[in-house]
Amino acid sequence: MKTKLSKSLMFVSALAASGIAGAQDSDQPVMVEIKKLSMDTALTIAKTAIDACREEGVQVSVTVVDRGGHPQVVLRDVLAMDLSLDVSYRKAYTAMTFTSPTSALEDRFTGPFSVGKVDNVLLSAGGVPIQASGETVGGVGVSGAPSGETDEMCAQAGVAAVEMDLEMASF
Repeated sequence: MKTKLSKSLMFVSALAASGIAGAQDSDQPVMVEIKKLSMDTALTIAKTAIDACREEGVQVSVTVVDRGGHPQVVLRDVLAMDLSLDVSYRKAYTAMTFTSPTSALEDRFTGPFSVGKVDNVLLSAGGVPIQASGETVGGVGVSGAPSGETDEMCAQAGVAAVEMDLEMASF
């Protein structure tokens, strides 16, 4: 029994050592830099989206998620329904995950067991990815307007407010 355990430990050790050596020989860096939105940039996106919807006469909720899908900024205008908070998050999450405006996904997943049935995925207009230098760094979702098109227009306005800053950002 003891010899079997010793042989197993030696085998596992050899595998680990070869894996470590293989990792050191690859061209992959030891550390990876990750681009993230600053809180101020995320807040500008959310506030601009709220303001754009107010100009349309509607009060909405806005969620900005980071590249991992975690809420970074959440705003709900005074008269926006509570339900719009969850919906705005799900739109932001979906836009970030699929790197696409959610309006472009509405008819894409229609089967009974499709991706559209996964938690937090919402295939409804109102979500827009946030990109910087060709990389998706987050998503913004808006909910509460009478139509998804208005929600998405407000989300687009939020991203447009910081678009130049995102493109010119140094990393």
